[in-house]
Amino acid sequence: MLGIHDLALFIVSSLLLNMMPGPDSLLIMLRSGSQGWRAGSVAALGIGTGTMVHVLAAALGLSALLSASAELFAIIKLMGALYLVYLGVSLLRQGVSSPVASEPAVLQPALSYGRIFRQGLLTNLLNPKVALFFLAFVPQFIAPDAPQKALAFIVLGCIFNLNGMIWCHLLAFSTAYASRKVRLPARVGTWLNRLMGGLFVGLGIKLATE
Repeated sequence: MLGIHDLALFIVSSLLLNMMPGPDSLLIMLRSGSQGWRAGSVAALGIGTGTMVHVLAAALGLSALLSASAELFAIIKLMGALYLVYLGVSLLRQGVSSPVASEPAVLQPALSYGRIFRQGLLTNLLNPKVALFFLAFVPQFIAPDAPQKALAFIVLGCIFNLNGMIWCHLLAFSTAYASRKVRLPARVGTWLNRLMGGLFVGLGIKLATE
């Protein structure tokens, strides 16, 4: 169908690749742990929207332009790195101004679902490595003589994104469930805030220097 081959292998591979930890997973866990599974689900939907933008860009050849232009790649990579660092610094600042030890731990102030969606979208969209990943991974499952390569690419991208949404929502539900069952002291919550902030800053620096 459409020149797609080894579909079962693609589905298994895409599920395993979606399960690899990264900024997307970290953001979903952060929002689910602080505001419940709905917030984590909204973050996941933002991430999924960003993934579809990458898929369509790759199918239309825009990602090929990105891979061919070192300057454009560097600009988008720097923007993504700065955004991750911004999220991390925000968390670190909240960790410093956390409540006193007698109060329950709150990892994050409540954010609107619109803002959470934008966080998920930008975290994924400003990572140029995602665009290059689709250019390298998806064509391996499309026959060279496929009559509709772009359509086949979009179909495989949708399957990849569906697997990602299943995993992201499982992550959101499990994190929200764990946060309800385990009540952490405020001091522990403060250090978790700092840890999550440090991870985002580290991911931003890693993206900028790779």
